[in-house]
Amino acid sequence: MEEIGILIPAAGASSRMGGRDKLLEPVGGFALLSLVAARAREATRCVCVALPGTQGPRHAAIEGLDVEWVQVPGPSEGMAASLRAALPAMPTRLAGVMILPADMPEIDTPDLRALIDAFRDAPGLWQATAEDGTPGHPVIFPADLLVELGGVTGDRGGRDVVARHADRLQRLALPGRRAVTDLDTPEDWARWRAGGRA
Repeated sequence: MEEIGILIPAAGASSRMGGRDKLLEPVGGFALLSLVAARAREATRCVCVALPGTQGPRHAAIEGLDVEWVQVPGPSEGMAASLRAALPAMPTRLAGVMILPADMPEIDTPDLRALIDAFRDAPGLWQATAEDGTPGHPVIFPADLLVELGGVTGDRGGRDVVARHADRLQRLALPGRRAVTDLDTPEDWARWRAGGRA
């Protein structure tokens, strides 16, 4: 059976964190990026992390993990730059690629496996939602949409591709609000650590 790859866009600047790097924030004793990459690797063998530059603290966070990484030219453009850099570097014989944002601490390996299993049962465009149906992440794009996904521009990532193929979209609800919990500011992190919604 063809593999589903996971692409983790992790080249953004954390510009709303007041000098801190949200992807290096500690979660359960690990830097968030390290935790997200490790969970992804437990779900599939093919994991690619899109990073700024050629070295730095984010590179160190995934050192020792059995994942690939690619350098993103012009990471200030946003997620599209990560998609354009990483998708061509991934194996060509994938059934699909899951886009897993690196700033979502509640998405765990069973969530990733559940979405992969849903895709295997009914191949197509799959999006995780919160328990109440609010659309979120991750999203799996099937192989026939990867060229289109790799041509996106700006900071909208794959949203326009999803919108253009809404007739193919299927959704899987994950527990609670984990599919929509992304932490972008110190206030988000403080509320989340206190047990409230980010």
